[in-house]
Amino acid sequence: MAEAGVAVPPGFTRLFPYLFADEPDELLDFLVRGLGGTVTSESRGADGSLGNAQVVFGDTTIMVSLARGEWTATKGTFYLYVADADAAMDRATAAGATVRMPAADMSYGDRQGGIEDPAGNVWWLSQRLADGEY
Repeated sequence: MAEAGVAVPPGFTRLFPYLFADEPDELLDFLVRGLGGTVTSESRGADGSLGNAQVVFGDTTIMVSLARGEWTATKGTFYLYVADADAAMDRATAAGATVRMPAADMSYGDRQGGIEDPAGNVWWLSQRLADGEY
C-alpha cells in the first residue's frame, strides 16, 4: 500500500541505493562502462572530488558519493536484470569486475552470474528466461 503524501523527484523511485566509496570515480566509471548505467547528474567539490553523482539503470537511480569522515565506504548487493547475462558478465569483467559465480541457468528461470565491482559491491547479473513469476 502506497503512503499518501510522499513526494519523489522525477527519475527516482521511492527507495534506491546510495553508495559511499573510497574511490567514487572508479565506481562511477565501472557503473557506466561495466554495467551500462547513464550518469544523469554529477557535482564536484572545489578540489574536484565527487560530491554526488546519479546513475540511471532503466527505471532505477543509484547515487554515488565520496566516503569521508563519518560517511565511510558502504557495500551492497544488487540484482540487475540484463538482456544477455553472458555478454553482461563479459562487459563487467572487462571493466574491472571479479567473477564470483559464472553465468548459469537457475531453477527459478533466470540465467545469472555474480561479479564483484572494484568497490567491493556484489552484482547478480540476471537474464530472465522464463515467463511469469518465480
